[in-house]
Amino acid sequence: MSTLSGLSPIDDSMLPADVRNGSKTDQDNYKAGLQFERQLVEQLTQTMADTTKAATAGGSDDDQSSDATTDSYKQMLPGVMADAVMGAGGLGLARTIAQNLKGQTS
Repeated sequence: MSTLSGLSPIDDSMLPADVRNGSKTDQDNYKAGLQFERQLVEQLTQTMADTTKAATAGGSDDDQSSDATTDSYKQMLPGVMADAVMGAGGLGLARTIAQNLKGQTS
């Protein structure tokens, strides 16, 4: 298993063959793609969570039973969601990004 900086350990057998067997540049391009993809997923999840907060902010005081624990979990949600999506293989953007980066350097 290898660790890509900022990402959970990824089993080498789960990496695309061209990345696994590719040059150091190919691997670096794929790592950059994975990092961007994770940041994107986290940002999308944060936006979704913020939208949910705005929708519930108009409720009465009785509806706002949020406490410190709940707020802590809400703050962790984007990162945990991004890790889960990336752990399940991501969205597939990393491969496209890596291929585009490879095309630019060729």
